[in-house]
Amino acid sequence: MINRRTVLGGALAATAATGWPAQASAEPTPTGERPHPASRPVAPVNAAIAAEHSAAYKTLPQVVVGVDVEDLMKIHTAADADALRPQLVAQVWKDTGTLPTGLPTVRRDVETPAELPAFTGVRRYDRLEIAMPFGYVATAFVVEPVHRTHRRVAFYHNGHGEPLDTLQRVTQGLLDHGYVVLLFAMPFYHWNPKTLQDPVDPNVQQQPSHNDLNLWESASYSPLALFLEPLAVAMNHVQEKYRPSSVQMIGLSGGGWATTIYPALDPRITRSYPTAGSLPFFVRPGSPKPSPTRGDWEQRADKQPGFYGLVDFPDIYALGSVGPHRRQLQILNRFDDCCFNGVGHRSYEAAVRHRITLIGTDAVSNETNGHWEILEDATHGDHTISPYALSVILWDLDVNCAHLP
Repeated sequence: MINRRTVLGGALAATAATGWPAQASAEPTPTGERPHPASRPVAPVNAAIAAEHSAAYKTLPQVVVGVDVEDLMKIHTAADADALRPQLVAQVWKDTGTLPTGLPTVRRDVETPAELPAFTGVRRYDRLEIAMPFGYVATAFVVEPVHRTHRRVAFYHNGHGEPLDTLQRVTQGLLDHGYVVLLFAMPFYHWNPKTLQDPVDPNVQQQPSHNDLNLWESASYSPLALFLEPLAVAMNHVQEKYRPSSVQMIGLSGGGWATTIYPALDPRITRSYPTAGSLPFFVRPGSPKPSPTRGDWEQRADKQPGFYGLVDFPDIYALGSVGPHRRQLQILNRFDDCCFNGVGHRSYEAAVRHRITLIGTDAVSNETNGHWEILEDATHGDHTISPYALSVILWDLDVNCAHLP
């Protein structure tokens, strides 16, 4: 039987070991800083994995043929983006209509959290606690590297309790590149509480799934805040404590959805790398695995008519990309064994990229304030951020943040 984690070629083997392709020196400088490769890492299709999959993973699905993606998008200018963003924020925080301004409770310099895998080169861990309605207190961890070579910060979101190997690989790569890293998970997963106060009787604790959260919805409260408020409150802490030159966000699966939605709401995220986390609604029925690809409660238009009634995902991608020095790289695994797989994304990639380029180009200075593209990762068959994808992320960060302190 073919090993589904087989990676082809010496270049990718080097990437798996170091986070960098073979042509780049992986040796850090005395300060811990690593040189970036001269060109963006590339990798071939894994022929062994491709041979295991049907034509559905290699050809455009019929449902996307003839869809006018340009016509789907409501954002045509930066002003359109600026007008739409607060409308979406108001759908999440119905009571205030604005991003949260509060700060978390901070447990400083805690023991190495048992919930996390082992990392090297860590100076300290902090624990952030974010209190929200219905007695829910979310947790995020701050991991500070021994060698900080710049003032940049990164969020990593591990979604619906995804295996910790991806969290470990991505976090270690960021630490090795001098980033302070904040770690997040979805409500009810990993280190977050599994219970929520009953919406009628606060003395009763419920153990809901995401698909039960409609019971907590009201005219003044959206349970979408359970997913997004920890990010906003943690961002407030980051801005106050670290004064970062930029904040990046990376996420897998449900964390990829969060890494798509949150940068659309908060321009303080300058670079984002959502992985295996979303497709526009018209593409999803054409996925080789359409049932998981439709998403959970937070992902579905029928469950979120207020939020997704305002935008489909092409506009959400634009909101996460447009602005000074902002960029988003959507990573989709062609042979992902879970969801958001296949090549249906090819139906919207060119149109969305072109629209965002037009929006982000200043007619006077000709500077580009906004960039978006897709990385189709065909090097493996897993639901993960692969070593190859991570090498592209780290290269992209180094190349495009080189001017930042």
